[in-house]
Amino acid sequence: MAFVEVYVQVSVEEAERRDPKRLYKKARAGEIKEFTGVSAPYEEPENAEVVIRSGEQGVEEAVKTILRYLDEKGLLKLKRVEEGHSG
Repeated sequence: MAFVEVYVQVSVEEAERRDPKRLYKKARAGEIKEFTGVSAPYEEPENAEVVIRSGEQGVEEAVKTILRYLDEKGLLKLKRVEEGHSG
């Protein structure tokens, strides 16, 4: 089985805005120690095969990017469906 690293690039501010568990808020209040991006460093992957820039790509475009990569590498065989024909 192949391993493909997909890096979803997002700013700390955006990650904090999307945080449903409010972990960033707790980290900033000192309730969580060594929280990545707040009190601990974050190192971006150096060689991710796929990079999704969440500030620039919507979910559908990101999924297409990942599927295209997998298909091009022979890791996924996409079923081609002609528009208007579910056949």
